[in-house]
Amino acid sequence: MEKLELVDGKVNWKGETAVKHKHGGLRAALFVLVAFVFENLANLHLAVNLTTYFNGILHFQVSDAANALTNFMGTGYILSIIFAVFADTYIGRFKSILISGSIEFLGLALLSAQAHYSSLRPPPCNVFDPTSRCEKLESSDTVFLYVALYLVAAGMAGIKASIPSHGADQFDEKDPRQAKTMSSFFNGLLFALCIGGAVSLTLYVWLDDHKGWDVGFGVSAIAMFLALIVAVLGWPLYRIHVVQGSSVLLELIQVFVAAIRNRNLKLPENPLELYEIDKDKEAALEDDFLPHRDVYRFLDKAAIKTASEKPNPWKLCRVTQVENAKILLGMTPVFACTIIMTLCLAQLQTFSVQQGLTMDTTIVGSFHIPPASLPIIPVIFLIFIIPFYDQIAVPLLRKVTGHVTGITHLQRIGVGLILSSISMATAAIMEVKRKSVARDHNMLDALPVLQPLPISVFWLSFQYFIFGIADMFTYVGLLEFFYSEAPQGLKTVSTCFLWTSMALGYYLSTILVQIVNRATKHITNSGGWLAGNNINKNHLNLFYLLLALLSSVNFCVYLFVSWRYKYRSKN
Repeated sequence: MEKLELVDGKVNWKGETAVKHKHGGLRAALFVLVAFVFENLANLHLAVNLTTYFNGILHFQVSDAANALTNFMGTGYILSIIFAVFADTYIGRFKSILISGSIEFLGLALLSAQAHYSSLRPPPCNVFDPTSRCEKLESSDTVFLYVALYLVAAGMAGIKASIPSHGADQFDEKDPRQAKTMSSFFNGLLFALCIGGAVSLTLYVWLDDHKGWDVGFGVSAIAMFLALIVAVLGWPLYRIHVVQGSSVLLELIQVFVAAIRNRNLKLPENPLELYEIDKDKEAALEDDFLPHRDVYRFLDKAAIKTASEKPNPWKLCRVTQVENAKILLGMTPVFACTIIMTLCLAQLQTFSVQQGLTMDTTIVGSFHIPPASLPIIPVIFLIFIIPFYDQIAVPLLRKVTGHVTGITHLQRIGVGLILSSISMATAAIMEVKRKSVARDHNMLDALPVLQPLPISVFWLSFQYFIFGIADMFTYVGLLEFFYSEAPQGLKTVSTCFLWTSMALGYYLSTILVQIVNRATKHITNSGGWLAGNNINKNHLNLFYLLLALLSSVNFCVYLFVSWRYKYRSKN
């Protein structure tokens, strides 16, 4: 009788130890990917079209609408850290997916209700008409809006925290064949995002603009419900990560607190004198132990043993615990260098959509593309390039470089960072061209949508296209980098570094827009580079140029950071 291979640290849906060839693998991961398709189908159109809803339906100013969106997106990413800790400590990653999906479904249903019932929103009004006096949201309706909006944000956070790590749990990093398949899974996450996004950015945006926002939010809620159904269908096949029972984040905080409290103690010359539990006496997995490294030595003070005191986790930590803190500390500069890329992304989801509203959206005959659907251009390209990159380019690069992933994670991230700078420079050039058309045709006061400029909206596709390629390199590279570098106990928290980076980028966008408007308030006729509702009289081109310069400086800093970084030994 063939002996069953059990998977350490993973159980099946009945709570029994998972069996290698029965649970997990690509078959189980496909359910995770399909669920992720439906989740992106539900919410990706919100990232590009909510400014239109805030501005046109709820009567926010353009800059206020942009800030409302970036705050919403930022919250959706920053909360992922809380969900990651909660999932690892209390409920597990799979249950976190189900709970988060239910919260997102509820939020979308509430948004649909507000868009449907006229008593919950202001009466219709043309905000682009300077003579109109459009009513604002009443305070009670504003509360309703933000409760619904941030329920969606919380649900998105939980999904983003749990889906990548739960999907990666289906593979064994120590098995060379499954390690390659796991790398393909991370590329598959972006592919799933693109498949869901292709429908969301076309059909759902069209429903928002032509059938009503209540319909758009309603079909989003249905898509989210289908995501939950698919996730549950894969339950019998999953390898489910066992709840740790202790918070890894809390253990990391203990290291820093203990290092500070022990700052006056002298480090032993021999690192073996630092505190660690005995492998022979503890029933622990090999992954529970990390060797000492001679870096960030000030943190080693957290593991100095003193005979006079009883063990106190806030004054004495294991070497492995200290090494976990060192790993995260080492990844922090890389994390910091990627924040500005999301700052650039935020502009493509806000101000670039407002640009598109002023341009000719005709494709053929009477068929028009909604400006918010412009990101479909890089999405369609990525649908074809991701399989090519994963199945053809990576194996070829692997033969040349010897790296399992073709090029190193840091090289992949760097390519995306420089492309994001080029995208912003391209956006500045396109905005100069758009404004020159408005000026040459005496249409600086033209009403968006109703009086389109005689220039095709597809001129904006260049900036979207370049940034789409940057996405594939940087964001997937970051996800792989954080997951592969982190030890077993930090997998979920480390993948949330990507979402936290994006959150801070969105928040930074809000702050930068306000700073730029205040700094330029008295030197422009519009009251600031980005003030007011008429972008034909704003200076968006200068703002894009500023972002291009900031991105270039950031890339130079990243080159130094990546040169200094030493990959963690997997032995």
